Amino acid sequence: MAEVLVFDVNETLLDLGALDPAFERTFGHAEVRRTWFATMLQLAMRTTITGPYAKFGDCAMAALDVVARQRDTRLTDDDRAAVREGMTRLPPHPEVTGALTRLRDAGVRIATLTNSTQQVADAQLAFAGLDGLFEVSLSADAVQRLKPAPEPYRMAAERLGVGIGGMRLVAAHNWDVAGAMRAGAQAAFVARPGQVLDRLVDPAPLVVRDLDDLAGRVLAG
Repeated sequence: MAEVLVFDVNETLLDLGALDPAFERTFGHAEVRRTWFATMLQLAMRTTITGPYAKFGDCAMAALDVVARQRDTRLTDDDRAAVREGMTRLPPHPEVTGALTRLRDAGVRIATLTNSTQQVADAQLAFAGLDGLFEVSLSADAVQRLKPAPEPYRMAAERLGVGIGGMRLVAAHNWDVAGAMRAGAQAAFVARPGQVLDRLVDPAPLVVRDLDDLAGRVLAG
C-alpha cells in the first residue's frame, strides 16, 4: 500500500465541463472545449520535451489562440478572460469531496500535484472547497518541468518525505499515469467518461471508476 496518495487536479478532481458555456458562446459548440484542452496538453508536452519551459496557463492561452485560428474565430479579451478565470472556478466532480474526506478521516495521507502554477492550484482548490483536505498542494511549476516528465513526481515524493515508490499518483489521464510509473511511483487510473488507457502504456495496477471506488478499494486494504 502506498504511503501517500497524490491526486492530479484538472479533470481528475475538478470538472472542466464548467467551461462549456464559455466555449459555446465563443465558438458556438461546447465540445470545442475538449479540442482546446487536448491542444493545451499537446503544447505543454512539446515545451516539456523540446523547451523552453512555458507555464501551463500560458499553454492554455496559446491553445485557445490555435483553436480560434483553426475555426476562423476572432477572440475578444472577454473570451480569453472567460477561459482563464474559468479555470480557477471549476467545481469538483460529484463524488470527490466525500471520497477525499473518507480517506483523510481514515488517516490516509493525501496531496495534490498539478501542472497548474501554485497560484492557480490554490485558487482552484479553494473555489472547489477542497483546500482544507490535503496535506499539501504541489505544482510542477516548482521544478520548471511539466508532467509527465519525471521531475515533478520526484519533487512530490521528496516534499512528502517518502521514497518515490511510496507515492501513488491518482489521475484520469493515461499520460500522467504513465509518467508517474516511469518515474518509479505507483499509480491509479480514474476511468472517467471518455478517459481510457492506451496499449502503449504499462497497465495501471489500480483502475477505478471514480474516487468513491478508489476510496473503497484503498480503505479495504
